[in-house]
Formats: sequence, structure tokens, C-alpha cells
Amino acid sequence: MIRSIIFTAALAIAAPAMAQQAAPAPGTTSSATPAAPTSPAATVASIVDSEFPAYDANNDGQLDQSEFSRWMVALKGQEMKATGNTLPAEQVTAWANGAFTSADTDKSVSVSKPELVSYLSGGAG
Repeated sequence: MIRSIIFTAALAIAAPAMAQQAAPAPGTTSSATPAAPTSPAATVASIVDSEFPAYDANNDGQLDQSEFSRWMVALKGQEMKATGNTLPAEQVTAWANGAFTSADTDKSVSVSKPELVSYLSGGAG
């Protein structure tokens, strides 16, 4: 579900760019080359790039479990607010711990930006 929210946010961010790619009005010409459509993974990567520093408390370019969990708990909170569903805090914590284990694909006990992008975009890249 959290991936759905990230994907939806990515589409919302990309929508204005896609709208600009519309064909010119009849009788007009356009010499500009339209921008290539943004892939969902690229949009997720953009969101991760902009938000990562806020959660990378020690500025090491990686998210340890505490930093990662803080971000995932915030996302889960947004999801619960949007859906009206709630979970007890211990279930959210357990979910965040499981998410960390899944996202840390190289088992380095930290999550890099590429790992986070891959995790949040469902492995699409």
C-alpha cells in the first residue's frame, strides 16, 4: 500500500510535465522538442533525492534502521490518514522493521538511495 501512495504521488508530480506534452493547437507550430515522459521509477527517484537529506540524520548518504524507520512511519502515517485505516504503533513499527529488511538488499545494515528507490518503486527501474 505504501508503494501505491508513492506511485500516486509520483504520478501527481509528473502530471504537469505530461500535460505540457500535449499537441499544439491547430494552426500553430512548435519547434520545441517535447520532453520524454517520466517513468514512475524516475519520479520516485526524484522524490527520494529531495527527501533523503531530511531523514539521513548523520549525513552519511545511507539510512540506518532508525532513519529508515522514521521515514517509513511517516509514510505509513500519511497512508493511514488518507485511507482512514489505523494500526497500533507496535504494528507500524513491526511493518517498518520488515520494510527495512526488504529494502536492504545488499544486507549492509543500511539502505542506500538506489535501494530505497528500488524498494519504493516495487523493484521497477
